[in-house]
Amino acid sequence: MEKKHMSAFELYKTLSPDLPPTATKSPLQVANKKKRKKENGASKVSPIKAQIKPERKPERKKMRKKSAQREESLNEITEDEECVNGHGEAGEALDALLADLTKVNNSKERASKLFQWFINPIPVKSFFRETWEKKPILVQRKNPDYYKGLFSTAEFDRILRQDEVQYGVNLDVTSYTKGKRETHNPPGRALPFTVWDFYESGCSLRLLNPQAFSSTVWNVLSTLQEQFGSMAGANVYLTPPGTQGFAPHYDDIEAFVVQLEGKKHWRVYSPRSEDEVLPVLSSTNFNQTNIGKPILEVVLEAGDLLYFPRGFIHQGDCLPDAHSLHITVSSFQKNSWGDLLHKVVPAALEIAMEEDVEFRQGLPLDYLTYMGVQNSDKDDPRRTKFFSRVEHLMKKLTTYAPVDAAVDQKARVFLHDCLPPMLTPEELATSVLGASARWEHGQVMDVGAKITAKTRVRVLRGGCARLCSDGEAVHLYYTTENSRVYHKEQLKSFEIKVEHTDAIEFLIHSYPKFVTVGSFPCDSAEDRITLAELLFERGIIHTADAL
Repeated sequence: MEKKHMSAFELYKTLSPDLPPTATKSPLQVANKKKRKKENGASKVSPIKAQIKPERKPERKKMRKKSAQREESLNEITEDEECVNGHGEAGEALDALLADLTKVNNSKERASKLFQWFINPIPVKSFFRETWEKKPILVQRKNPDYYKGLFSTAEFDRILRQDEVQYGVNLDVTSYTKGKRETHNPPGRALPFTVWDFYESGCSLRLLNPQAFSSTVWNVLSTLQEQFGSMAGANVYLTPPGTQGFAPHYDDIEAFVVQLEGKKHWRVYSPRSEDEVLPVLSSTNFNQTNIGKPILEVVLEAGDLLYFPRGFIHQGDCLPDAHSLHITVSSFQKNSWGDLLHKVVPAALEIAMEEDVEFRQGLPLDYLTYMGVQNSDKDDPRRTKFFSRVEHLMKKLTTYAPVDAAVDQKARVFLHDCLPPMLTPEELATSVLGASARWEHGQVMDVGAKITAKTRVRVLRGGCARLCSDGEAVHLYYTTENSRVYHKEQLKSFEIKVEHTDAIEFLIHSYPKFVTVGSFPCDSAEDRITLAELLFERGIIHTADAL
């Protein structure tokens, strides 16, 4: 896959500016100071000095042996492990399931139930224990209607006719013939007349952000993102009979291929080396000659599911007798321990150099004479001593690691990536979006509804808001005003008064229970009402009963 077509995530990330050069200290650097006091629910932290540097692609080590455990996991997949027979699993219709899920009180439980339906009959716990990030797995159901209602070619056509679909932004036209991958996007809006002509000419169509146009896809993805704790995205692929749209490649996301219509022939290959296991970036296009033999080869039919982790090379082509429509649901891009440490380590080093003189002591005067690549083969005791000192400092560095602050920074990225919650009818009626204030018969109606100390409220979703400190102030970040288009809106937040932080924590930790405004741990009744009104107006909380 060409780099500019790595995934829907990568495409939309090109719309966001890169991080500026290092100039000021990161919020991470101040959150784990040794001496911290908590007053009125807010951590006291020092001002920030340096911003986190942009990530750099690490150099690959060309020579590395695979571990026996990884070799077994990737190359010895048995037939029973790679394929789950779903015969007889009729499953609940998606529209009925989504309606039932609106009655589930806890959004995290709702996400778990939806994911269980998604991968049924594989139990969720065993999937994450045995399969997730480890190996591909196939679910064959012999039930073409299992995913009915998620998306269809009829809906694809409706979107082209009714919505502003732009080539290269929302839609890609692609082909892969004689080992060559091409993109055929003209400029401007993708209109049915041209799009269907491309399709009839043998080109594949990729809708990059179906959640922006389909309420059902939006509903499913906004629910599943709470299961993964990471953005859930999707692409829809429509491929003509007897064609292939993409070259063999691997991606940097966990992929769930859901066959919606027709059928498609898939081949999945193990990562070529340990360096390509759970890769940081998606690959370029591969030739058939350098990817080996597939470990899994199957024809997906409507109702089937294929999962493969990032790093597994894959390619799909249509059989001559049927078109294919599938949606790939993806998650877990840049969500590794290494990505977290990218934020932790530079900040820990800044803190250590501020607080520990050992990190500020000078290097040996003659270290250039025995260290470095040109001296790496020397048998010099000074080299042993030098490495020992580095190891000592690296171990000591962990005591300065602002892990919680790094997690909060990852959380802010996630909250920005998130789809806004799709509200149930009950949530709509009890949130600011469903307030009955209106213009009617020449006058304003129903404006007088007020929040009181007896009003029962809760946050709209389990993960829709988060308190974070930047070292000088505490802000509440939230997802309820996000766009269905990736990063169309800036990350939403506002400053929280120090005396209100305990109340915010109380609300977040009380979910899914409703609590009265009067129970907020604030200094005064006026503060409780003011805070509740602020959160309600931002769509972060809703009431147990319509105001």
